Amino acid sequence: MSSSGIPRGGPPLTEGEAEDLLRCICFKTGPPRTVGVELEWFVHELRDPRLPVRPPRLAAALDTVRSLPLVSSLTFEPGGQLELSSRPAGSLMECLDSLAADLGAVRAALGPLGLTLSGYGVDPWHAPRGRVLHEPRYDAMETALDRTGPAGRAMMCDSASVQICLDAGLEEPGPLGYHRRWRLAHLLGAVLVAAFANSPVNGGRRTGWRSTRQSLWTDLDPLRALAPSPDGEPRAEWAAHVLDTPVMCVRADEGPWAVPEGLTFRDWLRSGLPRPADVDDLRYHMTTLFPPVRPRGHLELRMVDAQPGPDGWMVPVAVTTAVFEDPEAAETVYRAVKPLAERSGPGRAPRNPLWLAAARDGLADPELHAAARTVFAAALEALPRIGAGPEVRRAVAAFHERYVIPGSCPADDLEVVTS
Repeated sequence: MSSSGIPRGGPPLTEGEAEDLLRCICFKTGPPRTVGVELEWFVHELRDPRLPVRPPRLAAALDTVRSLPLVSSLTFEPGGQLELSSRPAGSLMECLDSLAADLGAVRAALGPLGLTLSGYGVDPWHAPRGRVLHEPRYDAMETALDRTGPAGRAMMCDSASVQICLDAGLEEPGPLGYHRRWRLAHLLGAVLVAAFANSPVNGGRRTGWRSTRQSLWTDLDPLRALAPSPDGEPRAEWAAHVLDTPVMCVRADEGPWAVPEGLTFRDWLRSGLPRPADVDDLRYHMTTLFPPVRPRGHLELRMVDAQPGPDGWMVPVAVTTAVFEDPEAAETVYRAVKPLAERSGPGRAPRNPLWLAAARDGLADPELHAAARTVFAAALEALPRIGAGPEVRRAVAAFHERYVIPGSCPADDLEVVTS
């Protein structure tokens, strides 16, 4: 490790070594056993969320939360969004219960300070705010993403999500095989965008999208937020995508980090400039890629908007886990979403027609609506089989009845109220 705290991975990495490493570490196969969740929240005024929380007050509140004895990992996004990341849990209920307990502790600490956690894909009331965190990573990220417009800053500082982490799956074919689960994630992902869209308003104005957050990912960067092709061999497609995506930054021991333009990681390996890349540079580079499904040994599904209410986040977690982990549900859902591939066309998520329709129209889109009804029906049947408790099953059933059956989503409930 260098004096700045930046880890060093030893000797320079070759292109062949990088490809081998990516194939080994990104899809770790085995029987699906664990589930994890990452939740992002806006910190708002308790008495009136339309009132801005000034940076000094937000910083003091975040310091208070940092002192809590939480099981989950606590971090903060550049705009001050609070993120809780669960530990890998051996069951859906273990994950939900542990994370719910930590959320309760955070809310209890924020309440006396006059603050609360709010779940929206983007902030409905406040225009994109400036960064609260000023660190080399975020300085470099801002510089890199500014080259393609304002979506990068908005994503960093003004968005929040529910991210669901599931095991990659088995090496063998079938509904629990990693190849099938990779394919399922990219087709089901559009259905999840549509069903849980919850960001139609930003800065007090309607944006024309039911998931404005997803539209930000669409505009973010020519390659960084794109999925690799889901049709090829997952390990090969992902390795090529990682190596052929431009480097966001080159970390330095002192001073600002370099932000090269157009330098892919493959170029960096071949040229050795501005300095030779090592294993830790490759691992870091992967953290700067933001596809809708990111393989990190497990599969990280990143497409769901943060959800309303204190426990609304549990519904997408329960539905997604059920249709991935229960073999019968996985097969049923795969057959239901497979025809959506034709709608996707050759384009990659989230920029293809299917994903754009999901973000813009939600379940008002007839094909996505039909798929969502099958997905939720399969999930409701599977939840008892994977040990979901009665309260979770009731929450999924209530969401199904309120939104999925009529072809709506949480975005359709949000009114524009600015004063």
